[in-house]
Amino acid sequence: MLKKILRGLLLPLCLLCLWQIACSRQLFSPYLLPPPAQVAREAVELLTSGVLLTHLAVSLRRVLLGFTLSCVLALPLGIICGQSRRFDEYCWLLLEFLRHVPPLAAVPLIILWAGIGEASKLTIIVLASFFPMFLNTYSGVHNVDKKLLEVGTALHFSKWQCIRYIRLPAALEAIAVGMQLALGYSWRALIGAELIAASAGIGYLILDAEEMSRPDIVLVGMLAIGIVGTVIDYLFLLVLDRLFPWRRR
Repeated sequence: MLKKILRGLLLPLCLLCLWQIACSRQLFSPYLLPPPAQVAREAVELLTSGVLLTHLAVSLRRVLLGFTLSCVLALPLGIICGQSRRFDEYCWLLLEFLRHVPPLAAVPLIILWAGIGEASKLTIIVLASFFPMFLNTYSGVHNVDKKLLEVGTALHFSKWQCIRYIRLPAALEAIAVGMQLALGYSWRALIGAELIAASAGIGYLILDAEEMSRPDIVLVGMLAIGIVGTVIDYLFLLVLDRLFPWRRR
């Protein structure tokens, strides 16, 4: 495990060295690319003052709430549509169209309909995370091994019993992967969501730093997003490994 972590840190350390060399040789203006030491000092200052942690807490709350709403919508719809024979014929074209429309393209309409409060930000997160979860749930439920369904028919299972005892257990891993993808999309959509008249959050911190011409704070915000997103994804993978031990192989 330690060897794997050290190998994973090799490339970031090389990039950090290149960054330091570029700054020390003044290949870029400090206004465009501040040196690593300046970014580190700003990160420590934001952490000790509590500013960074406050913005992170706001962003995490939005991500978790938006992700929860997406689960409430996407999982039941994916299960219902996955066992429907007519879904492909009537609904798939519309969903494919909606899936390819980025949520940020709908920002003007979202502001018009939901205002500039929390509702508009949560709407963007839900739109970004809905389709990965829905499509994986639908695919897992729809593409169940036909032999398993034949067993259910032989046992005279009702439609609900087929869903509960055959389709859902067979689709659990696909559903879990969809939830993992949706969580990542939620975190990515957060920055766009917080650009909508936000007064707190990592996206607001980055936007405010841009307006104040503080690239060091922008880089701190980007690093915070990457680190927290990686930790969340790692914790989610640990949960998946506990639920599905065969994934570890």
